[in-house]
Amino acid sequence: MTANAPRTLAGYSLPLSPSGRASMLTPPPWHFSGEVLMVDYRVDPDAAAAFLPDGLDPGADPGAAAAVFAQWQWCSASGAERDHPARNQFGEFLVLLACEFRGRPMARCPFAWVDQPVPMVRGWVQGMPKQFGVVHQSRPALVGVGGPKLAPGGRFTGSLSVFGERVVSASVTVSGLAEHPPPLHTVPLAHTLHFPDWDGGGAPERLVASAVEDVEFSEVWTGPARLEFGAAAREDLGALAPVEVGAGHLFAYGETLLGGTPLVG
Repeated sequence: MTANAPRTLAGYSLPLSPSGRASMLTPPPWHFSGEVLMVDYRVDPDAAAAFLPDGLDPGADPGAAAAVFAQWQWCSASGAERDHPARNQFGEFLVLLACEFRGRPMARCPFAWVDQPVPMVRGWVQGMPKQFGVVHQSRPALVGVGGPKLAPGGRFTGSLSVFGERVVSASVTVSGLAEHPPPLHTVPLAHTLHFPDWDGGGAPERLVASAVEDVEFSEVWTGPARLEFGAAAREDLGALAPVEVGAGHLFAYGETLLGGTPLVG
């Protein structure tokens, strides 16, 4: 390279490099396969509404919410990450709130935690408010008695810890198969793209929806559930603690995340 030659750095995300291969994130599409433990619950409707930005309304069922634990495997379009389990596996916990955009049912994720850095940064790109935490979750045991069986009476648990403190715990005792997947796992997610105003030039927010395809559900097992927000669920998260706990669900789920689409009035 000569002294006067232009220098070009490339990449889908930081860090940028001459080849672009140093990026922390690959460009979408991203493929996900997961094992999900989900608990339907209700929050105070006023508290839920306070977490909805302009453009989103509480909709037909104000206060409907869900707590979701998931153990994911993911890969980019090349599938290369499947050969590196330490890279392509992560745990996640998130809260979902029912909402609508101009009458279209959607879900809003006000809080989320993951246990690996790549999905955390990927969440920020999507507008998902992902933080770092420790997520544990039961998985079905195919043989032996070291884990729960995916059969009536099987009890599955999940927990989230942040900075060494238990924040959320849940359990589902499956009793049979549901006719349909849980509604809050079948609607698009509405996110806010938000970047801090680092240089004083302004950082406008944008409301976007996740765009997915190739959605797959396994059979959905359902049954009575327990959901508790611990003493460490302080401040704003504590406002979304359950006032009523509904059914729990256990299922496998797959999707391809294509990117985001603007939600405009």
